[in-house]
Amino acid sequence: MTRTTAELMAFAEDLYYDLDFKSVKRWKVKTGGHAIGFMPVYAPREIVHAAGAMPVGIVGAGDWLEVIRGDAYYQSYLCHIPRSTIDMAESGRLDFLEGMLFPSTCDVIRNLSGMWQIVKPDMYTRYVDVPQNFTDGVGGQFWAHELRTLAQELGERTGTEVTDERLRASIALFNENRRAVCDLYSLRRDEPARAPTSEVYLMVRAGLVMDVEDHTALIREYITAARNITPPELDNARVIVVGAFCEQPPIGLIKSIERSGCFVVDDDLILISRWFTDNAAETGDPIEALALAFVHDSVPTAVMYSAKAGRGKAVVERVRVARAEGVIFAAPSFCTPALLDQPMLVAELDREGIPYTAFKFAENAGQFQPIREQTGTFADTMKLWSVA
Repeated sequence: MTRTTAELMAFAEDLYYDLDFKSVKRWKVKTGGHAIGFMPVYAPREIVHAAGAMPVGIVGAGDWLEVIRGDAYYQSYLCHIPRSTIDMAESGRLDFLEGMLFPSTCDVIRNLSGMWQIVKPDMYTRYVDVPQNFTDGVGGQFWAHELRTLAQELGERTGTEVTDERLRASIALFNENRRAVCDLYSLRRDEPARAPTSEVYLMVRAGLVMDVEDHTALIREYITAARNITPPELDNARVIVVGAFCEQPPIGLIKSIERSGCFVVDDDLILISRWFTDNAAETGDPIEALALAFVHDSVPTAVMYSAKAGRGKAVVERVRVARAEGVIFAAPSFCTPALLDQPMLVAELDREGIPYTAFKFAENAGQFQPIREQTGTFADTMKLWSVA
């Protein structure tokens, strides 16, 4: 029997607030598998899965953990996510992991990978250095070599060889998961009152701590349940949210934006769930398939160089596709990639006459009223005066 959206949300909220990762631990006991953690923004989850491990997204501790140990490792003028991650490691909450992957996001995450080796010297730790050249013969070859090395190392760590057959099967599963998430995003874009972002976010985030097949089924179940409800009639402003691709905003902040009169119809939250804009090939050499998918089909984002059309044009295109009326820049405090990216995006929005507003947040923020007032005013001005 299909669960209601309320029942599905209760399930997802339990996962959201669980800093002990009980769902992952239950999966390990049930399957005898391993767990490999990864930091935002991107990690090759297909290879982790093919090695007999669950890729577990570690996205900080949110607003429900008082960080004490982590503050001893990092300065106050850095983002909050490395401090809460170290705090969870020091407290033993992440001891269930057999390894951690740190993607090439920024200098802070690079530093965190080194700090992790000090805190957890016996745990497999790898800095995932993605290509900065997007030609097949340079960046593609480099990334394929990195993926093969990672596959070998993970296979040795878990005792499960990453064969081509296993990897192709994993690629197919994550392709199907990506299709489900994209269908959910399409539903929200077309009928945002039926699938509010505060629910969509928790549904997608659940995939960070679930088996990929179970998560795909969860997303499909939510889509079915959402289509069976009678949504409220709201005349909210349609906006996209940009900048929260790494450190995640508290769920209360997302709800505050919605309650201020905004429909969030596109975002870059939990970007790993839809990193490829097209599915990786499920035939041929699977390593080459993943390498080419990264080189050719990665979603435009601030954390990696792209020789394609400018980032500003990509944001304008997102506004057009989502039929958005404006843009909300929501960047974590001290997030260098997001804040350096923002002026380029703003310049393009100005040229196109697209309204925007901006604020900064931290994952442990507890006061949302000023943000609600700001985004509420933004929504009102768009409804009253915008011609975008």
